[in-house]
Amino acid sequence: MDNSGPKKTCCESIRDFFTSAKFLIYMGHALSTWGDRMWNFAVAVFLVELYGNSLLLTAVYGLVVAGSVLLLGAIIGDWVDRNPRLKVAQTSLLVQNSCVIVCGILLMVVFQFKEQLVELYNGWILTTCYILVITIANIANLASTATSITIQRDWVVVVAGQDSSKLADMNATVRIIDQLTNILAPMLVGQIMAFGSHFIGCGFISGWNLCSMCLEYALLWKVYQKTPALAMKAGQKEQQQELKQLSPPKDLENGQSPEESSQPLMNEASVVAKPDSPQQQGCCYQVTEPLRTLKAGWVAYYNQNIFFAGMSLAFLYMTVLGFDCITTGYAYTQGLNGSVLSLLMGASAVSGICGTVAFTWVRRKCGLIRTGFISGVAQLSCLMLCVVSVFTPGSPFDLSVSPFQDLYTHLIGETTLPEADHSLTSVLTGGNATTPAPAAEQPPLQSYMSVSLLFAGVIAARVGLWSFDLTVTQLIQENVIESERGVINGVQNSMNYLLDLLHFIMVILAPNPEAFGLLVIISVSFVAMGHIMYFRFAFKSLGSRLFLCCSPEQKVEAVESPSLPTTV
Repeated sequence: MDNSGPKKTCCESIRDFFTSAKFLIYMGHALSTWGDRMWNFAVAVFLVELYGNSLLLTAVYGLVVAGSVLLLGAIIGDWVDRNPRLKVAQTSLLVQNSCVIVCGILLMVVFQFKEQLVELYNGWILTTCYILVITIANIANLASTATSITIQRDWVVVVAGQDSSKLADMNATVRIIDQLTNILAPMLVGQIMAFGSHFIGCGFISGWNLCSMCLEYALLWKVYQKTPALAMKAGQKEQQQELKQLSPPKDLENGQSPEESSQPLMNEASVVAKPDSPQQQGCCYQVTEPLRTLKAGWVAYYNQNIFFAGMSLAFLYMTVLGFDCITTGYAYTQGLNGSVLSLLMGASAVSGICGTVAFTWVRRKCGLIRTGFISGVAQLSCLMLCVVSVFTPGSPFDLSVSPFQDLYTHLIGETTLPEADHSLTSVLTGGNATTPAPAAEQPPLQSYMSVSLLFAGVIAARVGLWSFDLTVTQLIQENVIESERGVINGVQNSMNYLLDLLHFIMVILAPNPEAFGLLVIISVSFVAMGHIMYFRFAFKSLGSRLFLCCSPEQKVEAVESPSLPTTV
């Protein structure tokens, strides 16, 4: 065997790895995610503390964040596509961290001088501070969305090059970093606030983001220098003009190839109005440009060949079967304490990490598209335990109790609640959780059988969930042309937030634990519909080969399949 050069020593190999663009992206993502997780955890606690242990400000903040990403996701993605990569990454990084720093300082002022602010102008100064905190925090979240689209959906693809296996490994590593920081970062800032104060917690987060911003900025610059391909986006306009000249007329649309069916979004905009068109000189045209960009983004998303794969991922957000405040509130009504819930959350994170590791192994053996199909079957099978838990002993599921009872009670203005207040809203708004039934009426083993099956299904399903999420993420990365990556991922984020928002509305309409079983069934139904969509995409892409054993030649499915556009 001909060796082109001397073999590298162990120290040289280690040095090359720690100075490679891949490792620098991991470091930058870890710092960014750590700061995000600390802030997302702390801001909810801060808003609850500021408003007298009420979830009103937190609910308003969540609604503003979800609505902003839903409306502006495509516009943010289009901005990512229009501008050079380094400019986008640096701008979003500076805006995100600067907003968090300003929010932290403002919260420190509020915590320190809250009593004085309440007395000024009948409390309007304090109300203004609340509005500023929510507004600036929302801007930080939008900038974080732009950073996520830029780094995780674009830079990672460029650094991986044309190596699909390397891209899969990088996606899995990034997701493992997400899982670890999601556990460790809230623990750190929680301990600081517990042994210190909220004032110290705000100061720590502001200081962290200031230091992290400088280090992330340097890491991004290093990655950009080490990956010359990242600078090629500057010639995007010329490439689009060439594609426009080569694109077929609209009357040949029925006979066009997959590569021709997915034209860049900017070409579509240029067809509507040419750059030299007089329409662009008018004020109305400029004012309505964001609306046209929004519409064109959603149309481009719908026309993608991976549309059903993206929709299948969005449908998984319409569920109460996750470790959020809804499931936590239900667990409290069933007698689980905070210690048990923290252990369950840890087990969920471990299960998610196992899913990311399983993704890389299954993808090598079965290919990318089959991995999504296998992951979907695994997730849906585990969620059947949740459906079974609805009908097992200890479940509060009762269709005779109106699921809209609590909503109706609040609407008619009744202040006297039933003797046994089982409402999830009472738990989430600081009320006392219902005490478990006496052992004589309901044996302990039976009382915990239902909730045990529920969480067993949720935790086990995380393996398939995260593997499926990585599959769809890589399908979008590999099969969306470079000039549309930003806007397509922006619309995908909007779809995710839309379905997530719908699941909160569903809980608001039926908040009592007796109706939680109905929410579980609806959630599993949406997950099943999502995987049916993916099955349609997979069967259209592979046909009968979907159920055949994989050979090494069949692993690069995105290139072989006639239904998928090639990677640009």
